[in-house]
Formats: sequence, C-alpha cells, structure tokens
Amino acid sequence: MATMARTLERIKQDLRTFLPDRLILQCCRQAGHRWRRRRFDPLATFHLFILQVLNFNTAIVHLRHLAKQSVNAAAYCKARMRLPLAALQMLLRRTAAAMASGSQSRWCRLRVLLVDGSSTIAPDTPQLLKNFGHPSGQKPGCGLPVAKILGLMDAFSGLIMEVLCFPLFTHDMSRVCKLHPLLGSGDLLVGDRGFCSFAHLSMLFSRGIAGLFRMHQRQIVSFRPHRKRRGKDKRGKPSSRFVKRLGKWDQIVQWIKPKEPPRWMSRRQYAALPATLRVRELRFVLPRRGQRTRVVTIVTTLLDPKLYPKEKIAALYAVRWRVETHFAELKTTLKMRKLKSKTVAGVQKELAIYCLVYNLIHAVMLQAAARQKVTADRISFIDTLRWLLSAEPGEELPNLLVNRLRPDRHEPRTLKDRPATYSKMTVSRQQWKKRLKIRVKTLK
Repeated sequence: MATMARTLERIKQDLRTFLPDRLILQCCRQAGHRWRRRRFDPLATFHLFILQVLNFNTAIVHLRHLAKQSVNAAAYCKARMRLPLAALQMLLRRTAAAMASGSQSRWCRLRVLLVDGSSTIAPDTPQLLKNFGHPSGQKPGCGLPVAKILGLMDAFSGLIMEVLCFPLFTHDMSRVCKLHPLLGSGDLLVGDRGFCSFAHLSMLFSRGIAGLFRMHQRQIVSFRPHRKRRGKDKRGKPSSRFVKRLGKWDQIVQWIKPKEPPRWMSRRQYAALPATLRVRELRFVLPRRGQRTRVVTIVTTLLDPKLYPKEKIAALYAVRWRVETHFAELKTTLKMRKLKSKTVAGVQKELAIYCLVYNLIHAVMLQAAARQKVTADRISFIDTLRWLLSAEPGEELPNLLVNRLRPDRHEPRTLKDRPATYSKMTVSRQQWKKRLKIRVKTLK
C-alpha cells in the first residue's frame, strides 16, 4: 500500500492537470495576498488543506503522519487563516470549468446546471452563532450554529461550479441571483419549487438563460383550454392567461407580473422586469410500485415542443434528484456534515476546499466513465476516493466499481442499528454542571 507521503505527491500530480502551481499563486496575487518565503507558503498550505479534507477532514495533528513530515498545528492554522477566500473561490470556478471542458454532455444542445440548497453544522462559537444562527425551537446554549449553503452543479458530470454560504434563515431565492453571472446563453437552470417564481424566471430570461423548475405549491394551474383567469373571486382559479395547447397536460400560458415584489428584491429591480412572461406548463405522472403515485407539474421557458418534447423534459427533471446524491457524497462520505473552522471566513474556506476535493474525485470518475463506457453517475464515488488514497504516483487508473442501475429501488428511511441514546440538551451546559454540583452536595 502507498504511504501517505506518496499519496500527497499523487494528489499534487492529479491537481496539476487542472490546477497548476502557477495558477494557485496567480489567484493568490489577484486576491491581493502577499507572502514572504516561509515553510507554509500558499502552495504548501493549499496541498496540506487538500490532503486533510481528502482524508475526511481529519485532525490537524494527524497531518504529520499523513504527509510524513513535521507539521506544527499552530503554524498550519495561521497559514490557513492567511489563505485568501477570494483565491480559493476563484480556483474552484477555474478548476470546475477546466474539468467540465472534457465532458461535453448536453441535453438538446443545452448545458444543464442544477441548483439546490443544503446546510452544514459549524462549531459552537459566539461569532458563528451570531452569523449563522441555529434552528428555531432550541433554547440558548442548546443548539449548534447551522450554515446554509447553495450549490450550482453540472447535471451530468456532477462538478460543483460554485457554492455560497449564508445564515440559516435565508431563503435560497434571495441568493440564487449571485449564481446568474456564472450562466450564459445556451444554459438551462434546473431546480425545485423553491426557485419557481415570476421574478426569477424573468431574470433568467433577460439574460438568455432557460429555466426549468417544479411549480410552486401556491401557484394554481389549470389545463382547461380558454379557461377564465383569476378575477375578483381568487379561489381556485389560475392567475395566468391561456395562450396555446400543445398536448395533454402541456400548454403555453402568459404569466402576469404580481403587484408586489418579493422580499428579496428591491422595487427598483422589480420595476425593470417585464409586465408579462410566456412560459410552458406541463404535468406528468410518476407511477411507483408500492408507493404513492406522484403528480409533478413543471414550468419552463423552453416553449418549442419539437425541440424540447414533454417526455424529454420529464426525464430531465428526474436528473435533478442527482443533486441530493452529490450533497450526500459531500456531507456523508467526505464528512462535510460537521465543519471544524471556528471563524466565518474559515467556514467558507473549508467549504471551498471540500468542493475542490469533490471535483477532483469527480474528474477521476469522468476519466473512468469514458474508458469503461458508462455514464459518470454510474461510477462509485467511494471506490474512486479509496483508489486516490491508495494509488502510487504515476499509477494507471484501474477499472473502478460501477454501480448497478436500480430505477425502482425503494428503501424506507429507517435504521436497523440502534446506537447509544443520550438525553437531548434542554438547558445550557453551564446549567447542567450546576445541577450536577447540587446533586452531589445533596448526596453527601
């Protein structure tokens, strides 16, 4: 088995294909970072950071064994703090673009990108608690800070293009516009119903970007031709105008701009949006053996039924669920569910490195998929990670494990294992300690 020092060399070798050393230093300079000649310069710190996260975000004191060299924990922590966040975010975008260039997967000649939100737990510090907040219903001192994240991913390669981090009680829609500059004409953004609104679709349309989202639960949809739109009696009637019927449960309608802007948009920005927007509404049924049949309603700005048939759109929306698998690979496999940095900037840097490591693994999966003639989502993520941790420098990529296709697989969300259970914290730890002291005194 390869030593971890050789593993570090192997990681550097794989990174140099998409992330040469000169690019790392160039991004640091562009971010305004200046450094003197020292042991933990940006290159050494960056590579150790990658090694740490690749080994499931192991403890810093473990790095001296992994890298087979002396690593002073305090010096390494200070070096990580010196790394500019802007440089890491810039590196993430550039490496994702370089890795995605080798994968030319398109859907009806469109590049498909997935957007979705998730969350991660941060250490219990006053700064993080003030910045991110904790779930409601928890008493002071009983909850950990939870950071909300928003990711933009390539639908077919699984590569992360960008990740944003913000407070827990922030709606995804208020931050998704920050991802729009990464999109362009010929791109299709796919998301769940949380991203479905007149304002968002209009903003995408104005940039030449197509949108495809599940219909918001509050939006009333009727497929009756020439039906009446909502008037004084608002109950049970759609607010859109019927334009054209394309087939069963497939129509073009005209959405009317609501009078009031959403909370996340200023009135000036809202006034710049068009008064109406033509969209396509379609509905399909997902029959599942042994499960509840699901009826899914989609809205999209892809209006041409010949270029974008209803069946292909239904199949594409099924791809959207891959984003849940990608977040599971990050949070469960790579252990991103709980972060370790104790500052806001540190949390953001840690997330950026996690995404870089994730993209490195997926780049290897893309190579294996092309050689083994399967799609990238069939290659096992954990098998690729294990090979990266054990491969010798210069070792040829072997055939990786290919997951079986199980389209009708259904497992209940229950656990067979019974872990040790402890009572949940209902008061702060300081108060718990006071109670224990009182108990000890009474026993005496």
